[in-house]
Amino acid sequence: MRICKGTSDKHGLVAVIFFLLGMGTLLPWNFFITAMNYFTDRLRNGTDSSQSDPYMFDNMSVLLAQLPLLLFTLLNSFLYQHIAEKMRIAGSLVFILLLFILTAILVKVKMDLDHFFSITMATIWFINMFGAVLQGSLFGLVSKLPPRFSSLFMSGQAVAGIFSGLAMLLSNIFKTDSESSALGYFITPCAATLLTLCCYLILPHLRFAQLYLENVSPKTAETQKEPPADRSEMDKMKLDDADNGFDNIGETEACKKLNELKQEPEEKSTVPQVFKKIWVMAFCVTCVFAVTLSVFPAITVNTKSSGLFEENIFIPLCSFIVFNVMDWIGRSLTSRLQWPSMKSKLFPLFVVLRVVFIPALMLCNVQPRSYLPVFFNHDLAYIIFMSLFAITSGYFACLSMSYAAQLVRPKDAETAGALMTFFLALGLSLGAALSFGLKKIL
Repeated sequence: MRICKGTSDKHGLVAVIFFLLGMGTLLPWNFFITAMNYFTDRLRNGTDSSQSDPYMFDNMSVLLAQLPLLLFTLLNSFLYQHIAEKMRIAGSLVFILLLFILTAILVKVKMDLDHFFSITMATIWFINMFGAVLQGSLFGLVSKLPPRFSSLFMSGQAVAGIFSGLAMLLSNIFKTDSESSALGYFITPCAATLLTLCCYLILPHLRFAQLYLENVSPKTAETQKEPPADRSEMDKMKLDDADNGFDNIGETEACKKLNELKQEPEEKSTVPQVFKKIWVMAFCVTCVFAVTLSVFPAITVNTKSSGLFEENIFIPLCSFIVFNVMDWIGRSLTSRLQWPSMKSKLFPLFVVLRVVFIPALMLCNVQPRSYLPVFFNHDLAYIIFMSLFAITSGYFACLSMSYAAQLVRPKDAETAGALMTFFLALGLSLGAALSFGLKKIL
């Protein structure tokens, strides 16, 4: 009797690629919003208005970022089967690259402020539109692989936030002018997007990835299909691959994977059928990001130091870097620890209980405020709350995405990933909307 093992991920290349793909999905937008001071300064300095934000840039940028993100993650959930995977992912990366090149060029181009504002708003819309398609497609792609790759993908997203936080901190320490900083903020995503595109193009050529991807993607399968006479040889090749050993997966899971691919019917479940299986995880990921975005960064960015840090260092270090580092740790923990289990009622309960972080962070030294008193004035209290807030955000978000893929058949994993991305975006939008109301009651 043949012992069934799988092809190993030699040198961890597939793991590294999915980590970089995760980083590449969020790094461009994280760097874009890090340059907000550049946009507001340029629009304010060119007008005679005494208003600090005459174009309401902050509000408009949030609106024009969330609308396409929500709309196109929803569309991607239903239409991804009708558009080739390579076109969705590679095409989105190319357009994002071109948009950042345009944004970097505009830094040095003097133009009418109304035109600059309109072009920037259009850029924000299209960056988030292509970003929604890219993120939804990549979540669908990584859902086809074992759960640890989802953890690596989401860890990469967290690292993107760390890099943007470090860039902001260094810019503040060296007191770089907003125009020079912005140029760096826009050139860096160009290089990162190019690297992400190269990683994606390499992925289909790695045998470990092929074992999971070739049986699900119709386009890939069509290009790799052999003549009917060679079908037995292809099956033999897969069984031979199974003798080489699975890296970090194990013989039982490898056998199960191969058997599922052979025994499952060809038809995929409909979107409502898949949603019926993952609705609890969809609720959880929505709740996680709604709570997170309701206070971070809209409210926490206005927290003032009690004296331990200089003002220009406190927010980049204690808000953005602490949050992103702890968020990354939380996401990374899921590769070692999965508790509570996906079927445990404790899981959604703990997710909902994260709502306690909203009043906890609002009662820190957030200024200005009119109604609520300050209960936690010390910087250490703020750092502790922010650390727990971030690590639970990363942990439960990553587990929700990972569990959703495990609740469906492998052939439906891509649909589950695309749906979960929509609910992730819904959580972001709800959190952003809630932040406006929370600011009013401070």
